[in-house]
Amino acid sequence: MTQTSPEADYIFEALLLLNKQISSKFERCAGISASRLQLLCKLYQVDEISQTLLQKEVGIDGAAVTRHLKQLEAIAMVTRRTKPEDNRVTLVSLTDYGRERIVTFKQERSQFVDRLLQSFDETQRHQLADMLQVMNGHMSDMD
Repeated sequence: MTQTSPEADYIFEALLLLNKQISSKFERCAGISASRLQLLCKLYQVDEISQTLLQKEVGIDGAAVTRHLKQLEAIAMVTRRTKPEDNRVTLVSLTDYGRERIVTFKQERSQFVDRLLQSFDETQRHQLADMLQVMNGHMSDMD
């Protein structure tokens, strides 16, 4: 059996705790979950996209995407329709109301990150961003 290092255990536990805290506090602060905001931000970049492609682009479980979209549709932020040429494809787009709200959500996200990193100087913020990008690359390599 391979033994883990105390440092690896500490970092893993710290990442888990940070993820949990960020998700919870961001949702309370902005009034929307990070997953839903991620979906809305992607939809903001396109006029319309298939639900399957949206799910792949954001990397969220298909069932969770369906659940989020149904709830966003219920509050008139997104619309979903069947592609006329292929009834198996569901197309998703932001409503005008959704486009208005995404601007507010993005401002909330920016303020949240600024508060989270308030004690970091510009160099440290760049270093953190670089390290997170490297970690994301490693996660992609693990697939």
